[in-house]
Amino acid sequence: MDFRTQLAAELPHLRRFARALAGDAALADDLVQDCIERAIVKGHLYDPARPLRAWLYAVLRNLFISGIRHDSRSMVVKTVDDLADGEGAVAPEQEHRLSASLVAEALDRLPAQHREVIVLVGLEEMSYRDAAEIVGVPVGTIMSRLARARSALRQILEDRGHTMLRRVK
Repeated sequence: MDFRTQLAAELPHLRRFARALAGDAALADDLVQDCIERAIVKGHLYDPARPLRAWLYAVLRNLFISGIRHDSRSMVVKTVDDLADGEGAVAPEQEHRLSASLVAEALDRLPAQHREVIVLVGLEEMSYRDAAEIVGVPVGTIMSRLARARSALRQILEDRGHTMLRRVK
């Protein structure tokens, strides 16, 4: 399988990780597009001995952090339409959709460091070692952040009266 085909296969995973980092679908799509563009241009730097997904996540995360630094210098202005609630929106009635939206909302309330570790290890099922490599910290730091993130996520959900998360050892 050639490099571009492998990149295309990683798109759903990149979108999910970008959405978790950015918290906005449009920004996440832009981030994924920038990531793929950078991967194509810098493809010669990719080491095939490493997992492609881990390399792409590192590229995506670095782009996200660079964007935060850039955006902190320039203010983003939203229109009134962006701030208004959607007309005719209906709350989901299915329990699983409600649960997923509550967890997604709680994830959005976590600090970026905690959110990215939960997504990498919990959702993307990355190993601690791969997550540590992507984030650029020791494995112990990943484990510590993950424990704090899970605890904070559980607390956010309990504060809202939902105790759907269970302890798994």
